[in-house]
Amino acid sequence: MEDAKDTNRCFGGCIRCDALPSDSEMPADSRRIVGWDEDEIIGQPAATIFTEEDRLAGILRREMTAALTEGHGNDERWHVRKDGSLFWASGQMMALTSDDGEVEGFVKILRDRTEQRENEERQRVLMHELSHRMKNTMAVVQAITSQSFRNASSMEDAEQSISARINAYSKAHDILLQQDWLGTTMATIVEATAINLGLETSGRFRASGPAVELGPQAALCFSLVLHELVTNASKYGALSVDTGTVKIEWSVGDELGDKRLNFIWQEVGGPAVEAPSKKGFGTRLVNSSLSAFGEVSLDYAPTGLILRLDAPLQTLQYKNYSDAKE
Repeated sequence: MEDAKDTNRCFGGCIRCDALPSDSEMPADSRRIVGWDEDEIIGQPAATIFTEEDRLAGILRREMTAALTEGHGNDERWHVRKDGSLFWASGQMMALTSDDGEVEGFVKILRDRTEQRENEERQRVLMHELSHRMKNTMAVVQAITSQSFRNASSMEDAEQSISARINAYSKAHDILLQQDWLGTTMATIVEATAINLGLETSGRFRASGPAVELGPQAALCFSLVLHELVTNASKYGALSVDTGTVKIEWSVGDELGDKRLNFIWQEVGGPAVEAPSKKGFGTRLVNSSLSAFGEVSLDYAPTGLILRLDAPLQTLQYKNYSDAKE
C-alpha cells in the first residue's frame, strides 16, 4: 500500500481486496477519510466508495479499462464514506499483476481534496456574489446620476444631489460590511440616516419601534428611501421650518401566521402640503424601491406627508442578496 508523501491523505484500497497479502495494513488516515475499518473494507468491491450516479455511469469500469490499457486510470470526483457523507478526492487506479504479468486485481489510491474543493467552491460563490453586487451598485449609481441630472435646476444642484445620494448608499454598504453582509436592523439604518444628515441629537426627528432585522437588499433600500424623505422634508417639508417634526414608527403584526412590518413616516408642523403635479426622482425612488417588498402608500395630507409600508417580514429579511428582488 502507498503512504502519503506530503500533507495529502491517501487511501489505498483494492478492487476485491482479498487479492492483497494477509499482512497488508490499511493506513490510519484512510480510516478517517472513508470511515471504514480494515476488517470492514477488505473484500468489498471498489464500487463501495463510488456515488450511485458514478456507478450507473460506469466510471469504475472506465478507470479499470484505463488502468489496463494506459497503465493507470485517473479521476477527481466525489466519493462516499461509510456513513453516506461525501468527500472529494483525486484518485489513481492501477492494475496489480503477478510475477508472470497476470492481472490479479487493482489498486485504488485516493488523495483527500475535500477542503481544497470546498475552498474553491466558496471562492466561486464569493466571486459570483461580488460580481452581482458590483453590477447592482453600478446600476444604482447610474440611476442616481441620471435622475439627479434630469431633475436638477443647475449643475451645482445636480452635483450636490448626486454626492448626497451616493454617500447615503455608501453608508449603508459600510453598515452591511460590518455585519458580514447578512443584514442589519431597522433602528441602525434610521440612526445612520439621522447621523448622516446631522439630525441625531434633534428632538424634531423621532423614531421608535421594536428590533427588526432587515436583509441586505431591504437595508440598502431603506437607506436610500429615508435619505430622500429626510432631504425632501429638510427642503420643503416639516424640517424646513422650526416648528415641524418627523415621526418614524414601525411595528410587527401577525396575520394568520404571516408576520408583517408596518412602517410609517409622518411629518407634522410643517408648511401646508400639496400633491406634486409630477413625480420627481425622490417620489419614484420611494415608490419603486419599497413596492418591491410590499404595499406602499403616499398621503399628501395638508398637515404633512405620510408614507406607509405594509410588507411581509420574511421578504424584508431575505438574506440572499444575489436572489433578492432588484
